[in-house]
Amino acid sequence: MTTIYEPFLAKAIALLEENLDISPYLIPAGFESKSAVTGKGKREAIVTTTSYGAKAPKLRQIRAAHVQGGAALQVLNFVIFPELNYDLPFFGADLVTLPGGHLIAIDMQPLFQTKDYQAKYSQPLMETFHRYQAELPWGGDFPEEAQAFFSPAFLWTRPAETKTVETNVFDAFNDYLKMYIKFVQAAEPITDSKRLSEIKASQLSYARYRAEKDPARGMLTRFYGAEWTEAYIHGFLFDLEKDARIAA
Repeated sequence: MTTIYEPFLAKAIALLEENLDISPYLIPAGFESKSAVTGKGKREAIVTTTSYGAKAPKLRQIRAAHVQGGAALQVLNFVIFPELNYDLPFFGADLVTLPGGHLIAIDMQPLFQTKDYQAKYSQPLMETFHRYQAELPWGGDFPEEAQAFFSPAFLWTRPAETKTVETNVFDAFNDYLKMYIKFVQAAEPITDSKRLSEIKASQLSYARYRAEKDPARGMLTRFYGAEWTEAYIHGFLFDLEKDARIAA
């Protein structure tokens, strides 16, 4: 049976391979796939988390964590991290299906919250953002501390129907990714040392925040234990601090 977010990941990989020079990104041993049995009796189910990793000349890491737990749990966390000498935003998609409904967050998360940066990377996305708002209305408040990490085109919604996820959310995810790929193709390397330092600091801030506040931590810990979960979060999902260039 095809799970709800398999087509999302398959389409993302296809778009990236069609438009960019994609090569494998090393997934540390033990993180490629992990399974656990949850529940008892009729509620017993196998939860499997699989990882995808790739990179491109301007992209340090393209990675996905795909959690498949049957009808009760489906998650795709898909993030693209630019190389440290580009001012590209991050591409981030958190697609979550739980018994109580769907939680969808898609954005090109900014390195900087300046007017110039928004004009370069957020404004071109606003038409797409507004086009989907009718079917994918705002999902409600999110933590104030997180707001610095999102753009004006942040698509945050809670669809009631799975069909909406399979159609409108799928289309929005693809359109955001297509626009991101265009930004990548047009991106020129940054050479100014001050700007490079600012980019490195902003990337580190984002990676540390996401690792510290990862909403999947509790879920993954429940399934696979704290040791594996912390190693997975810091050693693969948000592994920037392990990059030798960070200490340089």
